[in-house]
Amino acid sequence: MKKWLLYFCVALLIVLPLSACSQEKVETINLAEVTHSIFYAPLYVAMAEGFFEEEGLDVKLTTTWGGDKTMTALLSDGADIALVGSETSIYVHAQGSNDPIINFAQLTQTDGTFLVSREKIEDFEWEQLKDSTFLGQRKGGMPQMVGEFVLKEHGIDPQTDLDLIQNVDFANIPSAFASGTGDFVQLFEPTASIFEKEGTGHIVASFGTESGKVPYTTFMSKQSFLDENAEAAKKFTTAIYKAQQWVQEKSVKEIAESIAPQFEDTELELIETVVQRYKEQGSFATDPILDVEEWENLQNIMDEAGELPMRVDHETLVNTSFAEEVSSK
Repeated sequence: MKKWLLYFCVALLIVLPLSACSQEKVETINLAEVTHSIFYAPLYVAMAEGFFEEEGLDVKLTTTWGGDKTMTALLSDGADIALVGSETSIYVHAQGSNDPIINFAQLTQTDGTFLVSREKIEDFEWEQLKDSTFLGQRKGGMPQMVGEFVLKEHGIDPQTDLDLIQNVDFANIPSAFASGTGDFVQLFEPTASIFEKEGTGHIVASFGTESGKVPYTTFMSKQSFLDENAEAAKKFTTAIYKAQQWVQEKSVKEIAESIAPQFEDTELELIETVVQRYKEQGSFATDPILDVEEWENLQNIMDEAGELPMRVDHETLVNTSFAEEVSSK
């Protein structure tokens, strides 16, 4: 009798943990990204290295191509979480919302664009932009606002000191420059490096280096989603933090190889070039905390561009509780 009881207890100890593991819930998170870019390398690392999976999350990624479309997806429940510029949360707040959009984890902490010149310039000075034709980014978006902010910091009035073109759609800016429009252009990677490799243009400056730290792209969600899914939001932030630390610790080659499946049409060598450029200028946030100083810098840039509808306190649209908890471990 005792022997039978012993076998029963041992069997129970084996079966119960297996049963618990098999019933562990995997939660699906629908994530909308504003564009698909090497700039977001830590996100793709989190997916490739299994950090979301470790947290019991199945992240379904969709590229929505544009801030307006991304925010529409979030507001209409087409996405649980959005990766987009923090300025969009301010725009929504200014329009009045019963369910505000909350920034809860930061991914990038600088602008991601570069100044590309049509002609090769050995010793570039910002003053050389005066009287030139400058092909800028879409009005009201962070690239354009940062671009104008940097120009003004260097004593250049974008409206009077140069011919500023802002009526070209984001997707068509590279082709417009390649076809002959503009003496200078503001471009994201990897297009900037591709142009340099082809001889179409030459990178002469970084807007990210010039503008300082800013919450350029953050993960945000409705307040109601965070209230109802606090544990999932924490797990999501944990995975992002793991990826941020991984990116800091690993070589450029290792990072490039990890995210390469996301960019099948891009040569690995080019991915490495872009990752190195972003890593060297500190574009990838080392933790998901969006602090007060960065938030104020964002609003100063928006204000300088004439695009800030109202000043919003950091605590109103930013929740750092998840980020602070996971990064303090």
